[in-house]
Amino acid sequence: MIGKLLRNVRDGRVQKLLAATTAMSVPALGAEIYFEHYKGSFGDKWMWTPIVLAPPLTVAGIAAAFSPRIARTALPAVSALFVLDGVAGLVTHVRGIHRRPGGFRETTYNLVMGPPLLAPGALLAIGALGLLAPLMERER
Repeated sequence: MIGKLLRNVRDGRVQKLLAATTAMSVPALGAEIYFEHYKGSFGDKWMWTPIVLAPPLTVAGIAAAFSPRIARTALPAVSALFVLDGVAGLVTHVRGIHRRPGGFRETTYNLVMGPPLLAPGALLAIGALGLLAPLMERER
């Protein structure tokens, strides 16, 4: 297993795989975020940012799977924005839980009924895939 992974890294297949994985992961996450933020009535303007960033990251991931130049330029740029948006989401979700009645003293209720605390981690993870892609060599 490890040998096959190292061979794929050495042969340069991982960059395409990371780009394609990024492209395939974003639409489903974007749809889920849309529906969850819709339930929150888009009460904060920051709720729109992951939805706005989802299409450019999808396009960049698809293009990066075919173009090494895009994999080194556009994909990491848009992925970095996605990661930063994940950090901002984590901050706003923590703030949202804190502002609910009882805040963190009513953790059991507010973690379930408030903004999902770990959800912005999905943005961080998918953005990290896009940031890792240009660090891998391209298949010859």
